[in-house]
Amino acid sequence: MKKVIIAAAALAALSTAAQAQTVRVGTEGAYAPWNFVNDAGELAGYEIDLANAICEHVGLECEIVQNDWDSIIPNLLAGNYDVIMAGMSITEERMQTINFTQDYFPPDPSKFVAAAGADFDFDNLSGVRIAVQSNTIQAAYAQENFGADNTILSFATPDQTIADLAAGNVDLILADGSFLDPVVTNSGGAIAFVGPDVLIGGGVGGGVRKEDTELLATLDAALDALKADGTVDALRAQWFDGVEPAYTE
Repeated sequence: MKKVIIAAAALAALSTAAQAQTVRVGTEGAYAPWNFVNDAGELAGYEIDLANAICEHVGLECEIVQNDWDSIIPNLLAGNYDVIMAGMSITEERMQTINFTQDYFPPDPSKFVAAAGADFDFDNLSGVRIAVQSNTIQAAYAQENFGADNTILSFATPDQTIADLAAGNVDLILADGSFLDPVVTNSGGAIAFVGPDVLIGGGVGGGVRKEDTELLATLDAALDALKADGTVDALRAQWFDGVEPAYTE
């Protein structure tokens, strides 16, 4: 768990001065380059840097808490942290339970990968083992669109889907393109993109409890400022190869 201490300051979204507060940020720590544990055993990635930039901007103490993906929303609701920043797509289904900040990454096409040389007829896909991370937009999409004639296999982490593809235990993986791009690039030609891109979800944002309206306003005000001054696009360019600016001219 990494803690960044920021000096007390006035909260940007509040009309009166306040003492420094701690915001606990829940993240998975297993979804590079969004959030992961680096070689030094520290949490790193785009969302870690962005969380720290938000805290610095508004004068908050920022505490990063690692939590498994499958329980990340329940533990937010239980009060174990205050905001989720874990590559979580904004969806209507999730918004029935939690609120989201504005997006800090635009909608990211989901993609299929397979062992190099594999060929699939996506118009008549049948008898195929499709790997997804559980409780993701890709898991729901795969089940709805391919579940009748294929086997949908859910895994706790995205790295497990990659390992099982390499071992021949699954035939296809469906995941965020931003996660799969470096996997394909670094596979030495062993893995390749196949089939169509699929646009699911409404961009990635931070998840907060419904009752935390003041925190939500603070986070959105910080994101407005960090988008306007180029910080968000600079961090996106640092962590994601080839992305175009999304929030600045």
